Amino acid sequence: MTNSLLSNLPTDPIWVDSSAQLNTLCESWQQQGAVAIDTEFMRTSTFYPIAALFQVSDGQGCYLIDPLVIEDFSGFKALLTNSSVVKVLHACSEDLEVFQTFLGVLPSPLFDSQWAAACAGYDFSMGYARLIEETLAVTVAKSETRSDWLQRPLSEPQLRYAALDVAYLLVAYGLLLKKLKADDRLTWVEDDCAQQVAVAAAGSDFSAAYIKIKSAWKLSSRELAVLQALAQWREQAARERDVPRNRLAKDGALWDLARTQPDSVAQLPRIEGLAPRTVRGDGETILALIADTLAQPTSTDPARLPEPLARSTADLVKALKQSARQVAEDLSVPAEILLRKKDIEALVRSGLAGRYLLPERLLGWRKSVVGDRLLQLAEQWPA
Repeated sequence: MTNSLLSNLPTDPIWVDSSAQLNTLCESWQQQGAVAIDTEFMRTSTFYPIAALFQVSDGQGCYLIDPLVIEDFSGFKALLTNSSVVKVLHACSEDLEVFQTFLGVLPSPLFDSQWAAACAGYDFSMGYARLIEETLAVTVAKSETRSDWLQRPLSEPQLRYAALDVAYLLVAYGLLLKKLKADDRLTWVEDDCAQQVAVAAAGSDFSAAYIKIKSAWKLSSRELAVLQALAQWREQAARERDVPRNRLAKDGALWDLARTQPDSVAQLPRIEGLAPRTVRGDGETILALIADTLAQPTSTDPARLPEPLARSTADLVKALKQSARQVAEDLSVPAEILLRKKDIEALVRSGLAGRYLLPERLLGWRKSVVGDRLLQLAEQWPA
Protein backbone atom coordinates (compact mmCIF):
# COMPACT_ATOMS: atom_id res chain seq x y z
CA MET A 1 0.00 0.00 0.00
CA THR A 2 2.76 2.41 0.94
CA ASN A 3 4.76 1.58 -2.20
CA SER A 4 1.77 2.30 -4.42
CA LEU A 5 1.21 5.62 -2.67
CA LEU A 6 4.83 6.62 -3.09
CA SER A 7 5.04 5.62 -6.74
CA ASN A 8 2.37 8.17 -7.66
CA LEU A 9 3.29 10.81 -5.12
CA PRO A 10 4.06 14.21 -6.70
CA THR A 11 7.32 15.72 -5.45
CA ASP A 12 7.97 18.51 -7.96
CA PRO A 13 7.78 22.06 -6.57
CA ILE A 14 4.90 24.30 -7.62
CA TRP A 15 5.68 27.99 -7.13
CA VAL A 16 2.89 30.17 -5.71
CA ASP A 17 3.47 33.94 -5.87
CA SER A 18 0.07 35.59 -6.23
CA SER A 19 -2.73 36.21 -3.73
CA ALA A 20 -5.37 34.93 -6.15
CA GLN A 21 -3.49 31.69 -6.74
CA LEU A 22 -2.97 31.14 -3.02
CA ASN A 23 -6.58 31.84 -2.09
CA THR A 24 -7.83 29.45 -4.77
CA LEU A 25 -5.58 26.72 -3.43
CA CYS A 26 -6.67 27.41 0.13
CA GLU A 27 -10.31 26.98 -0.84
CA SER A 28 -9.41 23.51 -2.08
CA TRP A 29 -7.30 22.67 0.96
CA GLN A 30 -10.16 23.64 3.25
CA GLN A 31 -11.97 20.55 1.98
CA GLN A 32 -9.20 18.16 3.05
CA GLY A 33 -8.88 16.27 6.29
CA ALA A 34 -5.20 17.14 6.61
CA VAL A 35 -2.43 19.09 4.90
CA ALA A 36 1.33 18.96 5.42
CA ILE A 37 3.03 22.30 6.11
CA ASP A 38 6.57 23.52 6.66
CA THR A 39 8.34 26.87 6.72
CA GLU A 40 11.72 28.23 5.74
CA PHE A 41 12.91 31.32 7.57
CA MET A 42 16.00 33.32 8.39
CA ARG A 43 17.12 34.52 11.80
CA THR A 44 20.80 35.39 11.97
CA SER A 45 20.72 38.89 13.43
CA THR A 46 17.07 39.43 14.40
CA PHE A 47 14.91 38.53 17.38
CA TYR A 48 11.98 37.49 15.24
CA PRO A 49 12.23 34.93 12.43
CA ILE A 50 11.84 36.35 8.92
CA ALA A 51 9.41 34.25 6.91
CA ALA A 52 11.01 33.25 3.62
CA LEU A 53 8.82 30.40 2.36
CA PHE A 54 5.73 28.36 3.26
CA GLN A 55 5.46 24.83 1.90
CA VAL A 56 2.19 22.91 1.65
CA SER A 57 1.49 19.40 0.39
CA ASP A 58 -2.05 18.18 -0.15
CA GLY A 59 -1.04 14.83 -1.63
CA GLN A 60 -1.66 16.23 -5.12
CA GLY A 61 1.28 18.61 -5.26
CA CYS A 62 4.03 20.38 -3.31
CA TYR A 63 3.31 24.10 -3.24
CA LEU A 64 5.93 26.70 -2.35
CA ILE A 65 4.30 29.93 -1.21
CA ASP A 66 6.32 33.13 -1.48
CA PRO A 67 5.64 35.48 1.47
CA LEU A 68 7.96 38.11 0.01
CA VAL A 69 5.48 39.07 -2.70
CA ILE A 70 2.04 37.75 -1.71
CA GLU A 71 -0.01 40.40 0.08
CA ASP A 72 -3.28 38.62 0.90
CA PHE A 73 -2.89 35.68 3.27
CA SER A 74 -6.51 35.65 4.44
CA GLY A 75 -7.21 32.27 2.82
CA PHE A 76 -4.07 30.74 4.30
CA LYS A 77 -4.90 32.08 7.76
CA ALA A 78 -8.39 30.61 7.46
CA LEU A 79 -6.84 27.26 6.56
CA LEU A 80 -4.46 27.34 9.52
CA THR A 81 -7.31 27.99 11.93
CA ASN A 82 -9.88 25.65 10.34
CA SER A 83 -10.74 23.14 13.06
CA SER A 84 -11.73 20.54 10.45
CA VAL A 85 -8.31 20.40 8.78
CA VAL A 86 -5.38 18.84 10.64
CA LYS A 87 -2.11 20.67 10.05
CA VAL A 88 0.79 18.21 9.95
CA LEU A 89 4.20 19.68 10.74
CA HIS A 90 7.47 18.18 11.91
CA ALA A 91 9.36 19.50 14.96
CA CYS A 92 7.39 22.70 14.66
CA SER A 93 8.28 24.89 17.65
CA GLU A 94 10.13 27.40 15.47
CA ASP A 95 7.50 27.13 12.72
CA LEU A 96 4.87 28.20 15.25
CA GLU A 97 6.92 31.28 15.97
CA VAL A 98 7.04 32.07 12.24
CA PHE A 99 3.27 31.78 11.91
CA GLN A 100 2.66 33.88 15.01
CA THR A 101 5.09 36.60 13.91
CA PHE A 102 4.17 36.80 10.23
CA LEU A 103 0.48 35.92 10.22
CA GLY A 104 -0.68 36.44 13.80
CA VAL A 105 -2.31 32.99 13.89
CA LEU A 106 -1.24 29.47 14.81
CA PRO A 107 -2.05 26.17 13.08
CA SER A 108 -4.76 24.23 14.87
CA PRO A 109 -5.48 21.39 15.18
CA LEU A 110 -1.78 20.55 15.05
CA PHE A 111 -0.13 17.18 14.51
CA ASP A 112 3.61 17.30 15.20
CA SER A 113 4.99 14.23 13.43
CA GLN A 114 8.19 14.29 15.49
CA TRP A 115 6.27 14.03 18.75
CA ALA A 116 3.82 11.57 17.21
CA ALA A 117 6.69 9.32 16.11
CA ALA A 118 8.02 9.21 19.67
CA CYS A 119 4.57 8.35 21.03
CA ALA A 120 4.32 5.63 18.39
CA GLY A 121 7.53 4.03 19.63
CA TYR A 122 10.18 5.56 17.41
CA ASP A 123 13.21 7.37 18.81
CA PHE A 124 12.81 10.67 20.60
CA SER A 125 13.43 13.88 18.64
CA MET A 126 13.78 12.26 15.22
CA GLY A 127 14.60 14.57 12.35
CA TYR A 128 12.32 14.70 9.31
CA ALA A 129 14.74 12.89 7.01
CA ARG A 130 15.18 10.03 9.46
CA LEU A 131 11.44 9.77 10.07
CA ILE A 132 10.81 9.38 6.34
CA GLU A 133 13.61 6.86 6.04
CA GLU A 134 12.33 4.85 9.03
CA THR A 135 8.67 4.86 8.02
CA LEU A 136 8.81 4.92 4.23
CA ALA A 137 12.35 3.72 3.38
CA VAL A 138 12.88 6.91 1.37
CA THR A 139 16.05 9.00 1.58
CA VAL A 140 15.50 12.75 1.72
CA ALA A 141 18.58 14.93 1.22
CA LYS A 142 19.16 17.78 3.70
CA SER A 143 21.87 19.61 1.75
CA GLU A 144 20.10 22.99 1.66
CA THR A 145 19.41 23.32 5.39
CA ARG A 146 21.57 26.44 5.74
CA SER A 147 20.59 28.09 2.46
CA ASP A 148 19.76 31.75 2.05
CA TRP A 149 16.01 31.38 1.75
CA LEU A 150 15.45 35.11 1.23
CA GLN A 151 17.29 35.16 -2.09
CA ARG A 152 15.23 35.30 -5.25
CA PRO A 153 15.07 33.39 -7.39
CA LEU A 154 15.66 30.30 -5.30
CA SER A 155 17.99 27.78 -6.85
CA GLU A 156 16.75 24.49 -8.28
CA PRO A 157 18.31 22.54 -5.37
CA GLN A 158 16.53 24.84 -2.92
CA LEU A 159 13.19 24.40 -4.67
CA ARG A 160 13.62 20.64 -4.71
CA TYR A 161 14.66 20.54 -1.07
CA ALA A 162 11.72 22.70 0.02
CA ALA A 163 9.23 20.52 -1.86
CA LEU A 164 10.62 17.29 -0.41
CA ASP A 165 10.26 18.70 3.10
CA VAL A 166 6.50 18.21 2.79
CA ALA A 167 6.16 15.71 -0.06
CA TYR A 168 6.14 12.58 2.10
CA LEU A 169 4.71 14.01 5.28
CA LEU A 170 1.07 13.12 4.69
CA VAL A 171 1.97 9.50 3.96
CA ALA A 172 4.02 9.31 7.15
CA TYR A 173 1.11 10.98 8.96
CA GLY A 174 -1.25 8.25 7.78
CA LEU A 175 1.08 5.50 9.02
CA LEU A 176 1.63 7.19 12.37
CA LEU A 177 -2.09 7.83 12.76
CA LYS A 178 -2.86 4.16 12.17
CA LYS A 179 -0.32 3.01 14.75
CA LEU A 180 -1.35 5.59 17.33
CA LYS A 181 -5.00 4.56 17.03
CA ALA A 182 -4.10 0.88 17.28
CA ASP A 183 -2.11 1.55 20.46
CA ASP A 184 -4.74 3.93 21.85
CA ARG A 185 -2.23 6.79 21.96
CA LEU A 186 -3.71 9.32 19.56
CA THR A 187 -5.04 11.30 22.52
CA TRP A 188 -1.47 11.64 23.77
CA VAL A 189 -0.44 13.44 20.61
CA GLU A 190 -3.61 15.51 20.28
CA ASP A 191 -3.43 16.75 23.86
CA ASP A 192 0.28 17.56 23.75
CA CYS A 193 0.04 19.32 20.39
CA ALA A 194 -2.94 21.37 21.58
CA GLN A 195 -0.92 22.35 24.64
CA GLN A 196 2.01 23.34 22.43
CA VAL A 197 -0.23 25.68 20.47
CA ALA A 198 -1.74 27.10 23.66
CA VAL A 199 1.70 27.87 25.09
CA ALA A 200 2.76 29.54 21.84
CA ALA A 201 -0.43 31.61 21.80
CA ALA A 202 0.02 32.72 25.42
CA GLY A 203 3.38 34.29 24.62
CA SER A 204 6.04 35.16 27.15
CA ASP A 205 5.60 36.63 30.60
CA PHE A 206 8.39 39.20 30.62
CA SER A 207 8.19 39.56 34.39
CA ALA A 208 9.17 35.90 34.79
CA ALA A 209 12.10 35.99 32.35
CA TYR A 210 14.61 36.19 35.20
CA ILE A 211 13.67 32.72 36.43
CA LYS A 212 15.28 31.12 33.36
CA ILE A 213 18.67 32.70 34.01
CA LYS A 214 21.21 30.15 35.21
CA SER A 215 22.15 30.35 38.90
CA ALA A 216 19.42 32.88 39.66
CA TRP A 217 18.70 30.78 42.76
CA LYS A 218 21.99 31.98 44.25
CA LEU A 219 20.80 35.57 44.44
CA SER A 220 19.07 37.22 47.39
CA SER A 221 15.53 38.57 47.05
CA ARG A 222 16.90 42.09 46.62
CA GLU A 223 19.32 40.94 43.93
CA LEU A 224 16.52 38.98 42.27
CA ALA A 225 14.44 42.14 42.08
CA VAL A 226 17.25 43.78 40.13
CA LEU A 227 17.64 40.73 37.91
CA GLN A 228 13.90 40.70 37.25
CA ALA A 229 13.94 44.33 36.16
CA LEU A 230 16.97 43.85 33.92
CA ALA A 231 15.65 40.66 32.32
CA GLN A 232 12.30 42.31 31.63
CA TRP A 233 14.03 45.30 30.06
CA ARG A 234 16.11 43.02 27.83
CA GLU A 235 13.04 41.07 26.66
CA GLN A 236 11.17 44.23 25.73
CA ALA A 237 14.17 45.94 24.11
CA ALA A 238 15.11 42.86 22.07
CA ARG A 239 11.61 42.68 20.65
CA GLU A 240 11.28 46.40 20.00
CA ARG A 241 14.64 46.52 18.20
CA ASP A 242 14.27 43.06 16.65
CA VAL A 243 17.69 41.90 17.78
CA PRO A 244 18.77 38.73 19.62
CA ARG A 245 18.82 38.97 23.41
CA ASN A 246 22.55 38.29 23.57
CA ARG A 247 23.16 41.25 21.26
CA LEU A 248 22.12 43.42 24.20
CA ALA A 249 23.45 41.40 27.13
CA LYS A 250 24.15 37.76 27.88
CA ASP A 251 22.49 35.99 30.78
CA GLY A 252 25.72 36.05 32.77
CA ALA A 253 25.97 39.80 32.37
CA LEU A 254 22.50 40.32 33.82
CA TRP A 255 23.38 38.04 36.72
CA ASP A 256 26.58 40.00 37.43
CA LEU A 257 24.73 43.30 37.21
CA ALA A 258 22.15 42.06 39.72
CA ARG A 259 24.86 40.88 42.10
CA THR A 260 27.24 43.85 41.88
CA GLN A 261 24.63 46.59 41.35
CA PRO A 262 26.95 49.19 39.73
CA ASP A 263 26.05 52.87 40.08
CA SER A 264 28.26 54.44 37.40
CA VAL A 265 28.76 53.92 33.68
CA ALA A 266 32.48 53.51 34.30
CA GLN A 267 31.78 50.22 36.07
CA LEU A 268 29.76 48.68 33.25
CA PRO A 269 32.63 47.68 30.89
CA ARG A 270 33.85 45.33 33.63
CA ILE A 271 30.70 43.24 33.25
CA GLU A 272 31.55 40.31 30.99
CA GLY A 273 28.91 39.66 28.35
CA LEU A 274 27.56 43.20 28.32
CA ALA A 275 28.04 44.40 24.74
CA PRO A 276 30.00 47.66 24.32
CA ARG A 277 27.18 49.06 22.18
CA THR A 278 24.81 48.36 25.08
CA VAL A 279 27.09 50.18 27.50
CA ARG A 280 27.16 53.18 25.17
CA GLY A 281 23.51 53.21 24.21
CA ASP A 282 21.78 51.76 27.26
CA GLY A 283 24.20 52.21 30.12
CA GLU A 284 22.25 55.02 31.74
CA THR A 285 19.01 53.08 31.35
CA ILE A 286 20.53 50.03 33.04
CA LEU A 287 21.84 52.12 35.92
CA ALA A 288 18.45 53.81 36.31
CA LEU A 289 16.72 50.41 36.41
CA ILE A 290 19.06 49.23 39.12
CA ALA A 291 18.68 52.42 41.15
CA ASP A 292 14.88 52.50 40.78
CA THR A 293 14.60 48.86 41.85
CA LEU A 294 16.80 49.38 44.90
CA ALA A 295 14.66 52.37 45.86
CA GLN A 296 11.56 50.17 46.06
CA PRO A 297 10.53 48.67 49.43
CA THR A 298 11.89 45.17 50.02
CA SER A 299 8.32 43.92 50.43
CA THR A 300 7.99 44.05 46.61
CA ASP A 301 11.02 41.82 46.02
CA PRO A 302 10.39 38.38 44.52
CA ALA A 303 10.88 35.37 46.77
CA ARG A 304 14.20 33.60 46.54
CA LEU A 305 14.24 30.78 44.05
CA PRO A 306 14.53 27.22 45.39
CA GLU A 307 18.01 25.79 45.60
CA PRO A 308 18.89 22.59 43.72
CA LEU A 309 17.50 19.53 45.43
CA ALA A 310 19.53 18.38 48.40
CA ARG A 311 21.60 15.21 48.22
CA SER A 312 19.20 13.61 50.68
CA THR A 313 16.59 13.43 47.91
CA ALA A 314 18.95 11.75 45.42
CA ASP A 315 17.72 8.21 46.11
CA LEU A 316 14.08 9.21 45.65
CA VAL A 317 14.87 11.08 42.44
CA LYS A 318 16.75 8.06 41.14
CA ALA A 319 13.89 5.71 42.06
CA LEU A 320 11.35 7.95 40.31
CA LYS A 321 13.48 8.07 37.16
CA GLN A 322 13.90 4.30 37.18
CA SER A 323 10.18 3.79 37.64
CA ALA A 324 9.40 6.08 34.70
CA ARG A 325 12.00 4.35 32.55
CA GLN A 326 10.40 1.01 33.33
CA VAL A 327 7.01 2.31 32.24
CA ALA A 328 8.56 3.63 29.04
CA GLU A 329 10.27 0.31 28.41
CA ASP A 330 7.03 -1.60 28.95
CA LEU A 331 5.28 0.71 26.47
CA SER A 332 8.22 0.71 24.02
CA VAL A 333 8.38 4.49 23.96
CA PRO A 334 11.15 6.99 24.79
CA ALA A 335 11.06 7.97 28.46
CA GLU A 336 11.31 11.63 27.45
CA ILE A 337 7.69 11.74 26.32
CA LEU A 338 6.47 10.66 29.73
CA LEU A 339 8.22 13.18 31.93
CA ARG A 340 11.07 15.65 32.18
CA LYS A 341 13.66 16.28 34.86
CA LYS A 342 11.71 19.31 36.03
CA ASP A 343 8.59 17.15 36.54
CA ILE A 344 10.44 14.88 38.95
CA GLU A 345 11.90 17.87 40.75
CA ALA A 346 8.47 19.47 41.09
CA LEU A 347 7.04 16.26 42.53
CA VAL A 348 9.87 15.94 45.05
CA ARG A 349 9.65 19.60 46.05
CA SER A 350 5.93 19.30 46.69
CA GLY A 351 6.69 16.55 49.18
CA LEU A 352 9.30 18.68 50.89
CA ALA A 353 6.65 21.38 51.23
CA GLY A 354 4.32 19.00 53.04
CA ARG A 355 2.32 17.00 50.49
CA TYR A 356 3.25 15.19 47.30
CA LEU A 357 1.36 16.59 44.32
CA LEU A 358 1.66 15.77 40.64
CA PRO A 359 2.87 18.70 38.52
CA GLU A 360 0.50 19.86 35.80
CA ARG A 361 2.34 18.01 33.05
CA LEU A 362 1.82 14.67 34.82
CA LEU A 363 -1.92 15.16 34.79
CA GLY A 364 -4.01 14.56 31.67
CA TRP A 365 -3.14 11.34 29.83
CA ARG A 366 0.14 10.98 31.75
CA LYS A 367 -1.64 10.62 35.08
CA SER A 368 -2.87 7.08 34.52
CA VAL A 369 0.12 6.09 32.40
CA VAL A 370 2.89 7.15 34.77
CA GLY A 371 1.78 9.91 37.16
CA ASP A 372 -0.19 7.82 39.66
CA ARG A 373 2.63 5.30 39.83
CA LEU A 374 5.19 7.98 40.62
CA LEU A 375 2.93 9.64 43.16
CA GLN A 376 2.41 6.35 44.98
CA LEU A 377 6.15 5.64 45.00
CA ALA A 378 6.88 9.09 46.44
CA GLU A 379 4.21 8.83 49.11
CA GLN A 380 5.54 5.46 50.25
CA TRP A 381 9.17 6.58 50.29
CA PRO A 382 10.73 6.48 53.76
CA ALA A 383 10.87 9.91 55.38
